[in-house]
Parts: sequence; structure tokens; C-alpha cells
Amino acid sequence: MLIGELAERAGTSPRTLRYYEEHGLIRPRRDANGYRQYDDGELRVVNEIRALLADGFGVDDIKPFVDCLRAGNTAGHVCPDSVAVLRRRLAEVDGYLEQLTGVRQRLREQLSQAIEHREARCLLNP
Repeated sequence: MLIGELAERAGTSPRTLRYYEEHGLIRPRRDANGYRQYDDGELRVVNEIRALLADGFGVDDIKPFVDCLRAGNTAGHVCPDSVAVLRRRLAEVDGYLEQLTGVRQRLREQLSQAIEHREARCLLNP
């Protein structure tokens, strides 16, 4: 299929597909006229790329998942290199959650103090 058809089927743009190609994530063949031709399997790869990007993975982190699919696996996350990326990314997310939990607690405390202060002022100045 041509780049426009792949883009339409994947729900993305030809420009995005060229970006993926620049990063070595998808591999078109070239016709004699220079047009990009994609196998049906590239749709699966593009869907995997888009799902990983939506989950916050960077383009560099996606390559092991694509390589895993290209190796004939049914999913991109089952290979050792992909597992290593998943572990690292999960540790990053856990760190973000810890930070956000601390921020939430501080905000709750500040809000509680602000409400108490306002209520105390209202009692003193009826």
C-alpha cells in the first residue's frame, strides 16, 4: 500500500509516517518511481508505535518493541529488550506518582490551613 493508504488505515498522517521512517521504526520498500510501498505488517507496527507513544514512551524507547514484532512475535512487549524498557518506564512512572502524592498532600495541608485561617478570621470579625 502507498503511504497515504497506510496513513488513513492507521489514523495518522503521511508526515507522521515519514517521521517514523526517519527514526528507523517503519521500513517501506521503494517502487521504481520512488514511491513508498508498505506491507500489511507495517500497519501493525504503526499501531504499536502509536499505542506506545500514547502511553508516554519516547521514539527511542519504541525500537525494541518494533524489533520484537519484526522478529515474528505476537506482541512487541514479550522480548527481553522490551521488558527492560517496560521496567525502566514503570520505575519512572512510580517515581512520578510518589512526587505527585507528595504534592497532593502538601496542597491538601495548605488548603486545610487556608480554610481554618479564613474560618478563624470570620469568628473574630463577625
